Amino acid sequence: MVNVAIFVSGSGSNCENIIRYFAGSKDVNINLVVSNKADAYALVRAAALGVETIVVSKAEFNDEKKMMGILKDHGTDFIVLAGFLLLVPDFLISAFDRKMVNLHPALLPKFGGKGMWGRHVHEAVKAAGETETGMTVHYVSSECDGGEIIAQFRTAVSPDDTPDDIAAKEHELEMAYFPKVVEEVIRKSFAE
Repeated sequence: MVNVAIFVSGSGSNCENIIRYFAGSKDVNINLVVSNKADAYALVRAAALGVETIVVSKAEFNDEKKMMGILKDHGTDFIVLAGFLLLVPDFLISAFDRKMVNLHPALLPKFGGKGMWGRHVHEAVKAAGETETGMTVHYVSSECDGGEIIAQFRTAVSPDDTPDDIAAKEHELEMAYFPKVVEEVIRKSFAE
């Protein structure tokens, strides 16, 4: 059984989707949700589905002894970043090399990096006049949104689309594909 921790900062629709996707799995156990925001609705969603939640401050998140202790206590084998907005410290990247993935709401390398999250991404896609957007799942590296790309899924953008329309189209891709990509990466990572 592979124990998975999900790191979140926001509403948690992807977090809930992943928990539901793996419910009853004989291979994958989502047993921890970690947030840097005490008011993140993702914590409510996770608790309602019976998954333990922990809130850590930015200082605690960057404290190797504290974070590695939490993850060790939960037997964490794999980490999924699902709308997590803190930069991941190097000690976590090293400890979970190729066993930590992030979802980005655009087709990297476009619209990635510092400040490119949530609505900011969709507004930038609209402002650039893009004809398509999508989602990227990538390994986490020390470069913000710079890790090796695992998978990308695309959707068309029309000139009439608002940033909210773009967000809705991209979110549909997340709901359809993110849990499946996570499952595939875990299968490959732990088959080796």
